[in-house]
Amino acid sequence: MSTDLKQLNKIKKNKKRIENASEYEERLIKISRVSKVTKGGKKISFRAIAVVGNKNGKVGVGVAKADDVIDAFKKAKTDAKKNLIKIQLTKSLTIAHDVTGNFGACKIIMRPSIEGSGVIAGGAVRTVLEVAGVKNVIAKQLGSNNILNNARASILALDNLTNKSETIKNRDLIV
Repeated sequence: MSTDLKQLNKIKKNKKRIENASEYEERLIKISRVSKVTKGGKKISFRAIAVVGNKNGKVGVGVAKADDVIDAFKKAKTDAKKNLIKIQLTKSLTIAHDVTGNFGACKIIMRPSIEGSGVIAGGAVRTVLEVAGVKNVIAKQLGSNNILNNARASILALDNLTNKSETIKNRDLIV
């Protein structure tokens, strides 16, 4: 009897792992080695920047530090899942209108593109757009080349997207 319960619990745990694993795609943008000088010597840790998304309009960026690379990546994934945003894509899997995002010294300009053109973007912005599920877009990063700030600026740009009903509501129009 107790062995049957143990087997059922194992099956339930495995199902949860499989569901969680298939729900989001995780991409590592950068791992950097960070050292802190203390009285006893140098303490080395790792900082990971990760992007998590479901390729259907949900995306988030996370950052974390740990003594081990694997732990840093796990922490960054959980941080990214806490900071998920939802965007609306058009039928041609592009954004609805031109949008800009600023974070720190970074400025990201995104424009919708025709079907078949692909993601024309560089660095962290490209990773964020691919994980979000955007297939046709043109993006340009201006200002700083900081990877983390560019990723966060692209998240802010995607967060600035509005749809028709939101615009009507903001302008107090009657349809």
